[in-house]
Amino acid sequence: MRKNRGLLIGRMQPVHNGHIQIIKKTLEEVDEIIIGIGSAQLSHELKDPFTAGERVMMMNQALAENNIDSSKYYIIPMEDVNRNALWVAHVKMITPPFSKVYSGNPLVQRLFIEEGYEVNTPPLFDRKILSGTEIRKRILNDDNWEELVPKATAKIINEIDGINRLKHLSRKELSEK
Repeated sequence: MRKNRGLLIGRMQPVHNGHIQIIKKTLEEVDEIIIGIGSAQLSHELKDPFTAGERVMMMNQALAENNIDSSKYYIIPMEDVNRNALWVAHVKMITPPFSKVYSGNPLVQRLFIEEGYEVNTPPLFDRKILSGTEIRKRILNDDNWEELVPKATAKIINEIDGINRLKHLSRKELSEK
């Protein structure tokens, strides 16, 4: 029997409660989900402070914290190819087969539509505050960011000294302007 498998791609910078809600909702529609950690080659930048390995760790532990069965998902780091005509083929090469794509990114949607995939826009949960941009902003401003992420994500960010990393990167990039 062929599995009904979906693909969800996001940068997960960092993994937050909105990601977990989207994954839970998607698993109501598919048997398994492939979670693509997008732009896996990027890290140590203000917009992309965490490595692919750190994001995989955050996702694994956050899904475990939320009692999501590990047999229901695959987490795969996905580097950017920067050639749109090749990107879908690249994704297909590094993932298990899938029939549905879940993305809110218009370019990702268009590329998979043109390859004949069913593309769904996942629901956004409290998007004004459940976004990587908002969480990174709160970290930089010493505001409460931990309420927006799973406990596992907060623990990992603290373990890797992610707060100081982000603040240091902020000083570096501000001084370059």
